[in-house]
Amino acid sequence: MPSLWTQFELLSDAAQLAFAGGGFWLLAGFCALMERRRNKGRDVSRLEKVGFMPWTTLFVLGAIIGGGCLAMSLPVVLGSLV
Repeated sequence: MPSLWTQFELLSDAAQLAFAGGGFWLLAGFCALMERRRNKGRDVSRLEKVGFMPWTTLFVLGAIIGGGCLAMSLPVVLGSLV
């Protein structure tokens, strides 16, 4: 039985692009969750100890890149379902 990585390599370019887009959307969702968690914090001194992380910027970049990847792979992926 081939490994998971080998199965991924044998997928079409559009399917690999769809997986990459989904991964970027997962990253964007994680960044949105972390931004919300930081905004709900009440203790400012605790947040200053952690440091600065541009969660909103990472969210926007992840969502745009992921959406672009999914949009480019959509015609081929939908065509293979029919």
